Amino acid sequence: MPTMSSDASPRGSRIEALPAGPLDIVGDVHGELQALRELLRLLGHAADGSHPQGRRLVFVGDLVDRGPDSVGVLELVRRQVDRAGARVVLGNHELNLLRGQRKLGNDWFWDEGSRRDAVFEPYARVPGELRAQWLQWFDGLPLALLRDDLRVVHAAWHADSLRRAGHGEGPLAGLFARWDAQSDAGLAAAGWAQRAAAEKAAHRHAFADPRYAMPMLEAVAHCDQQRQMGNPLRVLTSGIERRAQAPFYAGGQWRFARRVPWWDDYADEVPVVVGHFWRHWKPAQPPHPSQGDGDLFAGIAPLDWMGPRGRVFCVDYSVGGRYRERAGEAAPQTRLAALRWPERELVLDTGERHPTRRFGAPAR
Repeated sequence: MPTMSSDASPRGSRIEALPAGPLDIVGDVHGELQALRELLRLLGHAADGSHPQGRRLVFVGDLVDRGPDSVGVLELVRRQVDRAGARVVLGNHELNLLRGQRKLGNDWFWDEGSRRDAVFEPYARVPGELRAQWLQWFDGLPLALLRDDLRVVHAAWHADSLRRAGHGEGPLAGLFARWDAQSDAGLAAAGWAQRAAAEKAAHRHAFADPRYAMPMLEAVAHCDQQRQMGNPLRVLTSGIERRAQAPFYAGGQWRFARRVPWWDDYADEVPVVVGHFWRHWKPAQPPHPSQGDGDLFAGIAPLDWMGPRGRVFCVDYSVGGRYRERAGEAAPQTRLAALRWPERELVLDTGERHPTRRFGAPAR
């Protein structure tokens, strides 16, 4: 895998500056308004956006979906942005809405009565007349934030993707489609798309069958990897993917490329804070069903910084799965967390506070 480093911090219209001073960096909220209110209270942020020490809030994206009140979360966060200069980076769930994608957990926005989302009901629905306003707000969110001592992105700090996306012009949905089309054209010109189509056709009857002895489909794996890595918006909001060692079943189908722990190759001095990856608070906790491509935190303690220089921290502790706890399907294990910077202290919505560990040292 290429080294995740860069000679200089990327700049561009979609890569913006972090506020000066102390920060509270909040993990993926996923519509959990009650948890967010409690966390902000514990951090000392008032409803009007003020803080006695002048601390600023930074949100790593994925404010919405799955939880009971994405509307309330958006309204609260936008007040913090407007009144107190809080910052928000774009997450893959906001990007899905911009692209018009109907995904698990986002019918609160489309309000189309999807049976798929029955598990999440009841949930607050966005008034139809406000959808365009929220989409405009999402489209204006930066893809990454940085200053000399810190970087924040939703999923992966990848220098080439940041350079390309940072200077992309036009609406994000259009940029996404353009980069996908470029990847598809290149794969077709090289013959990979045709080979992948033939491989899929030979096994199409079994793609949704977890019991099937699926062989490795090399052209499919190559196309999946190239399509992910050729689109900088995919990389920044959902991570880096590579050909899998073997086929694996996840999300109702067989897959041939998987997410990788990109932080193992991050060599820069400047620390990076991300969300997205459903980190476990309790090491024995099994991966969430959405993580069928493996546990990226195997061997990494919940409070540890990651990577060869201990410079990457994931602040997402799976609060997006809290709906399962309310339904009695899982023990209470999820957390909404904030990393206090520069103190490197983790504050949880449960009231727990912990110093993080192994900053500047190799993760185990």
